[in-house]
Amino acid sequence: MNDDRTTLQELDERSREIFKAIVEGYLKTGAPVGSRNVSRALPMSLSPASVRNVMSDLEELGLIHAPHVSAGRQPTHHGLRLFVDSVMEIGNLSDEERAEIDKRVGQFAHDSDIEEMLADASELISGLSNCAGVVLTQKRIDRLKHIDFVVLEPGRALVVLVGSDGMVENRIIDLPQGLPPSALVEAANYLNTHVTGKTLAEARKILDEQLNQHSQQLDELTAEMVKTGLAQWSRGNNGDKSLIVRGRSHLINELHKADDLERIQQLFDDLERKRDLVQLLELADDADGVRIFIGAENKLFSLSGSSMIVAPFRDENRKAIGVLGVIGPTRLNYARIIPIVDYTARLMGRLLPG
Repeated sequence: MNDDRTTLQELDERSREIFKAIVEGYLKTGAPVGSRNVSRALPMSLSPASVRNVMSDLEELGLIHAPHVSAGRQPTHHGLRLFVDSVMEIGNLSDEERAEIDKRVGQFAHDSDIEEMLADASELISGLSNCAGVVLTQKRIDRLKHIDFVVLEPGRALVVLVGSDGMVENRIIDLPQGLPPSALVEAANYLNTHVTGKTLAEARKILDEQLNQHSQQLDELTAEMVKTGLAQWSRGNNGDKSLIVRGRSHLINELHKADDLERIQQLFDDLERKRDLVQLLELADDADGVRIFIGAENKLFSLSGSSMIVAPFRDENRKAIGVLGVIGPTRLNYARIIPIVDYTARLMGRLLPG
């Protein structure tokens, strides 16, 4: 196999058509495609023998391979990547699909619990794609009920944030040098008086106005703790990510042989650990649209041979507040699923609070 990445421009027209026929046949059936079937699918007249010669060249380039002796050919992960990036024509959502997604996502707005809303979104995307649906977001407190500071040791304290829905977040902060214990009590009291029941955006606006207008009410160190306490509300890390996976049975339904079961079990184990998946999904946070990860292109799926299609959903300020997508076999119907993921992610961004 050639280690250099082959581009579509390096293939002549005949090779491109044969490569396209092999990939499309594989994505449709999940089975290797033989030279006779390729010959019938071509827009040009070419004998099976001539097709086999070109298939041999494509195999040498690392774009296709034979999974078994004397079998047909199917694309490698590199071949699938080339097809998705350079050959595939992405379809549009049908009016029926768009209406169904609009209806289902509109129903999410009645969910008072964000976790339930995200679980519904994962379930929706799983059902539409016949894959496992995944949603990753920052665990966030929507409205603040109570905030407190607990000293852990000299110079360090725990910020305890309690949401109106009972969700609790704890963050460790460094304390300013010389801060008296009374300043923490005063800062907590000040925060609870002014921001209870408020969203993050509302709380920031109120505190900015209050601290500017009534700075004399608080000494400098206490005011600093008020600002620090509120800042911790929106600061996250990997441990603050909420991962929801629905529709794993769709992956099992795609099994064709015994060793597939072992690979899917490996994927399930990886999903349970979450760490690698969280890191992978965070890559999509910086994307403008849909990101596609195919098979061995990433560490998480190198053993299970699975693919992922994900898109970030953003708030009104275009900040990525989560990622939505699907996990499935490498022979996904990419052209159909990509617009489903993209459209659903856009709707979720409008629905969730920033």
